[in-house]
Amino acid sequence: MNFGALYLAGLFWIFPLMIFFYMWSDSRRTRVLESFAQGTLLGEISKTLAAGRRKIKLIMIMAAILCVLIAFIQPQWGFKWQEVKKQGLDILIALDTSNSMLAEDVLPNRLARSKLAIKDLVKKLQGDRIGLIAFSGTAFLQCPLTVDYNGFLLSLQDIAVDTIPVGGTSLSRAIYTAVDSYEGGAKKNKILIIITDGEDLEGGVEESVMRARSAGITIYCVGIGTAEGELIPMMDARGKMTFLKDAAGDVVKTRLDEKMLQEAALDTGGIYVRSTGALFGLDLIYDRRLSKLEKEEFKSRMEKKYNERFQMPLWIALLLLLVEPLIGDRRKGI
Repeated sequence: MNFGALYLAGLFWIFPLMIFFYMWSDSRRTRVLESFAQGTLLGEISKTLAAGRRKIKLIMIMAAILCVLIAFIQPQWGFKWQEVKKQGLDILIALDTSNSMLAEDVLPNRLARSKLAIKDLVKKLQGDRIGLIAFSGTAFLQCPLTVDYNGFLLSLQDIAVDTIPVGGTSLSRAIYTAVDSYEGGAKKNKILIIITDGEDLEGGVEESVMRARSAGITIYCVGIGTAEGELIPMMDARGKMTFLKDAAGDVVKTRLDEKMLQEAALDTGGIYVRSTGALFGLDLIYDRRLSKLEKEEFKSRMEKKYNERFQMPLWIALLLLLVEPLIGDRRKGI
């Protein structure tokens, strides 16, 4: 036997509460009678009451309450196999994990703010598959497309600037990884969302965008950071806070580079959004564009469909409540 709403089992505390209430009221009733009539007079009055019938009536009421509580948790037994077809979008998110994402021009920093926004996006998904690509100097499929949102969030939680040991930033590697991930998968509405500050150090973005377009992938870009730029805080070997420096010993200042991101989105039919403190951009992309796209039908599968049986305890409860008033609590002939 299964239960469809076992989380409502907490309601069963009502049952012992009802028993306690009856015991209290019965005790109080006895005290009131004793204060009204004592000795032989009380015995004469009590002769008219059938104690056994009163207990039967009580048991019937308690059983009815118990049946109603059982119905609340939706008992199920017996099942049939049912074909279930799921529809949704395929969304790959490529998240920049380079050192520049530690800049704090977006609080708490660019990477942490991006992860929070992705978590908010996942809350909006209803059957859509989502995957995660981490990239810096190279790219890696951190989480393949899945509807297991908890598993996806665990993969997202593990993302850090040291997730990929190769330094730098390569947008082209992220795009190529997305193209490879979609091979043999969705036939339409292939979506890639890139979250980055736009600083590309490897080149080859134009060629990767052309390949994505030929593969039917629409790229949406979220640019995070400010045009003014920000220093990149780092911990040195002694655990002291310092700032990232280049090979010449000069402090590195990272700036948002929007042009390449805008072109990548425009060339594939997507849109570019600049992230701000109040509006990150993922909600805007999903609400205005992705939510309106035609859903892809994923591979169907057979699932057990359990038969609901909550009607049975409800019928029993109704029958008990209908019969209970018909049972008198006084002795016949007295």
